[in-house]
Amino acid sequence: MPQDAFTLRLISKELNSTLAGGHINKIVQPSRDEVSLVVYTGRKTLRLVLNANASDCGAYFDEGEVQSPLVAPNFCMLLRKHLSGAQIASVSLVGFERILLFTLIGSTDFSRTEKLLYLEVMGKYSNLVLTENGIILGALKTTTLDENVRRTIFPGVKYELPAPQEKVNPQDLKALESTLSMYSGDLAHYLFTRISGLAPQTAEQIAASYRGGSLAEHVHSYIFSDMVSPCVLEREGIPIDFFARQVKGATPYPTLSAAQTAFYGTKRAVKKFEGLKRKLTSAVHGAVKKHEKRLAQTLEKRKACEDCENLRIKGELITANLYALAKGMKSCELSNWYDASGGTLKITLDPQLTPSENAQSFFKRYRKQKRTLEMLAPQEAETRAELDYLSSVLSAISSAETEEDLLSCEEELVAAELIKQPQQKNSRGKKVKAEIPYRTFEAGGFRIFAGRNNLQNDRLVRSAAPDDLWLHAQRYHSCHVVIKTEGRTVPEEVLAYAANICAKYSDSNGDAAPVDCCPVKYVKKPPKSKAGFVTYSHFITLSGNPMP
Repeated sequence: MPQDAFTLRLISKELNSTLAGGHINKIVQPSRDEVSLVVYTGRKTLRLVLNANASDCGAYFDEGEVQSPLVAPNFCMLLRKHLSGAQIASVSLVGFERILLFTLIGSTDFSRTEKLLYLEVMGKYSNLVLTENGIILGALKTTTLDENVRRTIFPGVKYELPAPQEKVNPQDLKALESTLSMYSGDLAHYLFTRISGLAPQTAEQIAASYRGGSLAEHVHSYIFSDMVSPCVLEREGIPIDFFARQVKGATPYPTLSAAQTAFYGTKRAVKKFEGLKRKLTSAVHGAVKKHEKRLAQTLEKRKACEDCENLRIKGELITANLYALAKGMKSCELSNWYDASGGTLKITLDPQLTPSENAQSFFKRYRKQKRTLEMLAPQEAETRAELDYLSSVLSAISSAETEEDLLSCEEELVAAELIKQPQQKNSRGKKVKAEIPYRTFEAGGFRIFAGRNNLQNDRLVRSAAPDDLWLHAQRYHSCHVVIKTEGRTVPEEVLAYAANICAKYSDSNGDAAPVDCCPVKYVKKPPKSKAGFVTYSHFITLSGNPMP
């Protein structure tokens, strides 16, 4: 639901009930439009997100980890200066505007100060402004003094509320009655266009709940009722919106804050997942484009040298007919004994050279092109192997289902030097590298492991026992799967289950795929081969159907 004044009034009550009396222990600005406050309420520690981004604007709790930038932005430093250790006295809604007001009390040995933090939840115009005694100390988004704007947001100037809309404030019951007495047509549209602080969804819910009687009193009581039945509406497992009142088909939550946390948490996770996936895919596509260009150049050079044998033949024919040729001739036509039909071959000559020198010129060009072909062969093989490897990486990225899957692909791309190592730090500032586990399954009492990327595939094979069973899709890029046998005979149903895992995490595009299976002792990794590449023998072939 867009964060309208109707929803924000209820949110402010919950935030005030939860945070009032709490102290701000930590302030982080993880992105340009977001500030994170770690608040200790006396019972527990909560992380409150104040977001001024157009798509995620609002105030809500977040249970996930947050990465602090290496260098704190200026606004973050300002908040730390004024609000570190401050007590949250109250959280309230400013009038019936889309503005949350945090009243904060700071104290020293000599003074006690009150500062106000305004969170303006207004889509692309959202902002976070810190004031003291009505004067702006700083803001997340500022204007310059020479800009032609209605409101000046700049340190040192007086804070003014945004200009009110030309709509009726629902707090004024008489004005509400006067406006609604002229109602006609679509009630939901009329409420949205004439009454301030309502999103279209809220107006539709109010209109749907009207059962006759005084329309103004119904609208007023609906808007200012403290009754809530929070819920999150999902579609195919992806949150679509959250609501303060129950809607059909939505998942209920105990509080509006909990509904917000679930909605924004999942939304941010999906956004992060898709962003990381785009980043990795873009890096691999860039490498593919570079190697395809290199392969095209190699093939072009090879094509230019494909006539080298003809050069040798011309040199030999000239050498065999030196007695019949003379310096100054521009061409000659000689019997070609290499032609099965016994034809002749016309040869262009350099008139500045003797017949012997012309022959040596053809031999020299022949040897040069032959050397070029000999050098191009391994280059072409290496480039094709690199493209095949990159194709396997793209397959792993496209089949990724969780953030862990993508992080494992990122680890591989870092090792391949296709992207830079992401900077991660622990609480003491030291770089840490989280270990990403294999995909794990269980069937018929057997543990089954699947690699998430080529590096994990190699590690999985190295760590497996010789009698464990190894599986891989035939003719497709797929994950490596290992069944831990522990000396037992693996039933056919377990083999079929493991083959289905291979088919699922392959580039077979959802089609059935043949899957080869053999003991790990018959799986070998050639020296200096690319990650994930192995050779194997003594295998049987199963049919793998992608798991749902």
